[in-house]
Amino acid sequence: MLGILLSRIVRSGSLTVLYPSGKQETFGAGLPQVAIRLHDRKAAWELLLHPDLKFGELYMEERLTLKQGSLYELLDILVSGLAQVQPSGLHKMVRTFRRLTRRLAQYNPVSRSKDHVAHHYDLSARLYDLFLGRDKQYSCAYFSAPGETLEEAQIGKKRHIAAKLHLNQPGLKVLDIGCGWGGMALNLAQDSGAHVLGVTLSEEQIVIARDRAAKAHLSEACKFELVDYRALGGRYDRIVSVGMFEHVGVPYYGAFFAKVRELLTDEGVMLLHFIGRSDGPGSTNAWIAKYIFPGGYAPALSEVSAAIENSGLVITDVEVLRMHYAETLREWRSRFEQNRAQIAALYDERFCRMWEFYLIGSEMAFRHDGEVVFQIQLAKRAGTLPLTRDYMVDNERTIRFAGTERMPCPLRAI
Repeated sequence: MLGILLSRIVRSGSLTVLYPSGKQETFGAGLPQVAIRLHDRKAAWELLLHPDLKFGELYMEERLTLKQGSLYELLDILVSGLAQVQPSGLHKMVRTFRRLTRRLAQYNPVSRSKDHVAHHYDLSARLYDLFLGRDKQYSCAYFSAPGETLEEAQIGKKRHIAAKLHLNQPGLKVLDIGCGWGGMALNLAQDSGAHVLGVTLSEEQIVIARDRAAKAHLSEACKFELVDYRALGGRYDRIVSVGMFEHVGVPYYGAFFAKVRELLTDEGVMLLHFIGRSDGPGSTNAWIAKYIFPGGYAPALSEVSAAIENSGLVITDVEVLRMHYAETLREWRSRFEQNRAQIAALYDERFCRMWEFYLIGSEMAFRHDGEVVFQIQLAKRAGTLPLTRDYMVDNERTIRFAGTERMPCPLRAI
């Protein structure tokens, strides 16, 4: 029965499955050629009954191993094939059930949000150093020209976002919701003369962000707090949120945008950058939800725009970044592989297999399965921003962000 499922999925390359009994089956033809071994009889049934969850688990547990080819080639074959077929039978029932129960899976009240964040972001800072780079930008880079390095593209991402925030005068109050390790907030404070508050729920991240601000002599201009955005007060001229919205959950979209509206000044502007799906509402992959991002969900634009419309905010610009995240993940994966021995020493081989599966699977989702990055610009008033997008281009040419590791050099002189 597993063979019937694979015969529908494999559309390019070839996949050979070696069973515990000694039997083997080959699906498809051509390159790449990949062979896997299933090491126990239960593995085939688990794959058949719940492939979304069990494929990654079997690989992590080494109950499924590669005999020929790479994990990248294997997931390329499977994800590209799955994108071309509609789920059927039990697989369709499981996906339907997950979509119907997704509000329960995305239950993210204040009491649980910190635990969900800690699951992923409170891992060793050394881990992130080894594959993200010194600025620790853990979100989609912006590759604006062929041959750009990851560091250049991450600076480009921050510059692209800052241009849309339209920081047209010094002294603006800026809020960074989900500030990570502080790279975006620090650049905004130094280059624009803004007063920035970055908030996170990660205890690991905030220690590093505060330390970076102190070393850059920006502790007064750029502050960081360990607090849920829902507990904030005050008013801000600009709000930015990069890679945090995926952790909010559909049941909380209304509350999120209501809070944004409350925090923005009347002439305020927000830029929201998040992973989404181009093929309509769905549910989070079961393996990702269990092992990587509990409570997380990448929404369709229709789900987000409906919540924005109900909040009273105005959508002033939308941009879709398509393959930028696939290229970002390719760079992260390469660095992870180069530093695999050091990462295994931090954790263990099972952890490395889990993260390999996560990084490669995520890249394949952007290449083949309709995942994109949305940037939505919001305001309270339709007339707040200039009438054409020319100001974004002009701003982007003017801003000269450098990597935050070069601070406190004056950025406009670089």
